Amino acid sequence: MKILDKNKILSVIILSSAFVLFLLTSAPIICAVPPTFDDAYVCSMHPEIANEGSGQCSDCKMALSKLNGHKSGTPLPSVSNIYASQDNMMYVHEGPGKDPNTGSTLIPITESPIYVPPKPDKHDHSSHQEQEEAEVPEGTLYTCGMHPDVIQEEPGTCPICAMDLTPMKAKGSASSDGSVQIDPVTLQNIGVTTSLVESRDLSVELRSNGIVTIAEDLEYRVNPKVSGWIEKLYVNVTGAEVNKGDALLEIYSPQLVSAQEEYMVAAKNAKLLSGSSLQRVRTTSQNLIESARRRLESWDVSDDQIDELERSGKVKRTLTIFSPASGVVLHKNAVEGGAVKAGMDLFRIVDLNSIWVDAQVFENEMPWVHEGDAVEIVSPYDPDLSMEGHIEYIYPFLDKKTRTAKVRVVVPNSRQELKPDMHVDVRINTRTSKDAVAIPKSALIRSGKRDIVFVAIGEGRFMPNEVKIGLETDDYFEITFGLSAGTKVVTSAQFLLDSESKLQEAIQRRLRQRSEMKKNSQ
Repeated sequence: MKILDKNKILSVIILSSAFVLFLLTSAPIICAVPPTFDDAYVCSMHPEIANEGSGQCSDCKMALSKLNGHKSGTPLPSVSNIYASQDNMMYVHEGPGKDPNTGSTLIPITESPIYVPPKPDKHDHSSHQEQEEAEVPEGTLYTCGMHPDVIQEEPGTCPICAMDLTPMKAKGSASSDGSVQIDPVTLQNIGVTTSLVESRDLSVELRSNGIVTIAEDLEYRVNPKVSGWIEKLYVNVTGAEVNKGDALLEIYSPQLVSAQEEYMVAAKNAKLLSGSSLQRVRTTSQNLIESARRRLESWDVSDDQIDELERSGKVKRTLTIFSPASGVVLHKNAVEGGAVKAGMDLFRIVDLNSIWVDAQVFENEMPWVHEGDAVEIVSPYDPDLSMEGHIEYIYPFLDKKTRTAKVRVVVPNSRQELKPDMHVDVRINTRTSKDAVAIPKSALIRSGKRDIVFVAIGEGRFMPNEVKIGLETDDYFEITFGLSAGTKVVTSAQFLLDSESKLQEAIQRRLRQRSEMKKNSQ
């Protein structure tokens, strides 16, 4: 067996030691390889804190936001290469780009109003606690989250529920102008969203029901002005169509026969006395014939019938009554051979070529309705039946039971598809309100006494703003006073902001009372 030289053994030991030393010094370098992420999420306030998948920030406990644009299997980018949306603080993106919802250009996350620069590590727990305590401003008051009326000048526990007291401004604050400031974590937790006030065209389609009625201005009644008997009836069924001037019946009346005889006598006397040398005689005879003619005319004897009587010289036993208009006989009260009295309704004739529809409109919809608005009439029984009309008149009263107003719609009905007393569906196409300042209906808080919206004024501050509303659609309110286009308003969680505002106002009053009590005690 060959024995190694001492020098060689020493060289081997030195080389082995050097190799071990190299491994120990290079180990941190090998371990410092950055981790990769397939589904990266980062904190919007502390972007250096990341996680594989959703979760909470280990520093501020805020929900992590998905890092859009991150390539799966690659390391997390540096903070300088992470961008955020100006409109949505929780939207983050790797590299520059635009917000897909609003189209606004992304800004570096370090310029975001909620960005918090990283703090140096503090391994000493006592030093970290001293730093946190030093961050609370001197003179800060403490309160209980469950019992806000508990206010103390030093940290401690609530005497009611034993919870730790927190600084008064840890959650939100109210200023003298009525605005409320909420920290970003709370904003995310309560789900505050905003929308821009826009100028838009507002219109609405009102749907209602209606009843078809006859047009009152196209209804005619036939009744004699003398008593007598019906000798002959030309129209003897209800529903018959007649034209203006058609013969309806012949009536025998002793009064008419007597009036015709008087007219004939007066006409003969006028002819005999027309050659008299006395002017008074000629005038008297002419007055008699004119008086007899007026009497016949007052009983609806036409000029043609009077001229025929004068031309023939024969008194007619019966007088023919003609239709005063074209239409349909809706009611007949005449029987051949029956007796009639003066003023008795014998026929009711209606022109159905134009029809009315009485529609009901709720009182809150009345601001939309105007005379002349286009209306579509649809039959609920026949989907193919659709007709166009317009609002001719809005009745100046409401039904006290249904709280609706009646509007009169005139509809052409040449084919007589709409029948009186038929039920129909009414669709009113209201006029468009041009360039109206409008907000989503979800943005309005209606308290009864006033209407409030919360305006976002930046940096987590929100201002309650009183407005006046005008027209109302399915999705929007018209704002007539208090807002202008381009203003950003809160569209969700505004009731929580309103509660926070009132709570902070109550706390401010409590603080003022404490201050006044201290001054009085001194």
